[in-house]
Order: sequence, then C-alpha cells, then structure tokens
Amino acid sequence: MDITGASAIVTGGASGIGAAVARRLAGLGARVVVSDVQDEAGQALADEIGGTFVHVDVTDTEQLKAAVAAAVELGPLRVLVNSAGVGWAQRTVGRDGEFGSAHDLDAYKRVIAINLIGTFDAIRLAATAMSRTEPLESGERGAVCNLASVAAFDGQIGQAAYSSSKGGVVGMTLPVARDLAAIGVRVNTVAPGLIDTPIYGQGEEAEKFKAKLGESVLFPHRLGTGDELASMVVECVTNSYMNGATVRVDGGIRMPPK
Repeated sequence: MDITGASAIVTGGASGIGAAVARRLAGLGARVVVSDVQDEAGQALADEIGGTFVHVDVTDTEQLKAAVAAAVELGPLRVLVNSAGVGWAQRTVGRDGEFGSAHDLDAYKRVIAINLIGTFDAIRLAATAMSRTEPLESGERGAVCNLASVAAFDGQIGQAAYSSSKGGVVGMTLPVARDLAAIGVRVNTVAPGLIDTPIYGQGEEAEKFKAKLGESVLFPHRLGTGDELASMVVECVTNSYMNGATVRVDGGIRMPPK
C-alpha cells in the first residue's frame, strides 16, 4: 500500500518505538500526526518530520477524535499505529494475606484503560474516518498496526495487568481485521520483546543493566532497537497481504517467570 501523501496517526508517538515509527512513515511520504501526552517532545518530533502534534490521552475519546480530525485535514487517513501504553508490576496477592495488600485494582483498570481500551477506541474512530476515503486501486482504504508485547504470551510474575492488556490487543487483532475487511482496512499487531527505549534510563548503570538483560535474548544477545520495531510496523502497514496477524519481534526470547 502506497502511503505517499496520505495521513497517518501514531499514538504514543513522541518517544521510543512510536517516534521511530513516525520517522519511518514520514520518510515514506506520509503526513504524520504525532499523538502523545508529552507535549514538548511530541511537538519537537512533529517539527523534525514535518508533521503535526496533537495532545492525546488515549483514555479521552474527544482527544482521539481531535487527532483523527487533524489527520483528515492533512490528507486521506490511511494509517493508524497504536503505540501508546503503560506498564505496571505487582503481584496478585500480597505476602501478608491481607486484602489491602492485594493487587491495586485501580492500577489494573488504568493499564487496561490505556493499553487495551485506548487501542480499541483509536481503531474504531480512525477506521470510521478511513471508511469515508476513496479506496486505492487495490481496494484498500487503510491499515492499522497495534503494538502489543511478548508479555501477551510470556507474562512474568507481577505482570497480570500488563499481560492482560497486551493479550487483549492480540486477541482483538483477528476479529477486528474481520470487521474492517468490509471497508478495505487491514489490522495487524507487532509484539516487541526487550527493546532499548528511554524507560531504562541513561548513563553507565543503565547501560550495564541493559547489557545484562540482553544476555537472555536468544540471538542477537542484546536489546532490540526502536528502528528494528518500526521496520516491522511499516511492513505490516505497507505489505498489502499482511492482515489479521500478530508478529513477535523479540530476538527469539521466551520470557522466564521472573
């Protein structure tokens, strides 16, 4: 699918994998709407790639609608990449056997709200706009690519909330692809492994920690890069025969319990 001159929305696009995706899409000629809660970083990236920044908390439907509206102003909306997400780590039951030390239910709901419900809300709104565009010669109107995680399959101790949210994203991929086939929109999901993003911090100690983590990767023995993930996301978007699939990009890692 040729995305030259089309518009694209990248949620969570101000940093990490989202930023790498935004840069690649812009490099292919798309007009990118960088959507994020990080205003300064998001605006800087939008300026760098000739795109548009829209402040978006994916739990806010009106803010998502604003991003879609901004994209439609730039050109036919053909691409949505759902990269916004948060993590959380806590065991389901505390060590003291008290109700108060059990997993924080509000935290669980927040992770689901951002990672899963926010992803679906973005899809339903962006796909609605895509349904109004003229199809390409191939019959395609657009493509969606979600970012999940290998935690959807190999969730570790304490990852109940995060794994639930990402497992939900994987689980919705095929049924939503089947739904959107009627309007010529494909849906795929990329499940990253251990990726070198700003969450690990900076400096010598951070580099040592990342190197240690990388030893557990089958091959190569390192963390993945944002650009390596972005490459697969762009493939899912532009390869017209990719549909309804979840692709692991993880160096062959299978996460241990802890």
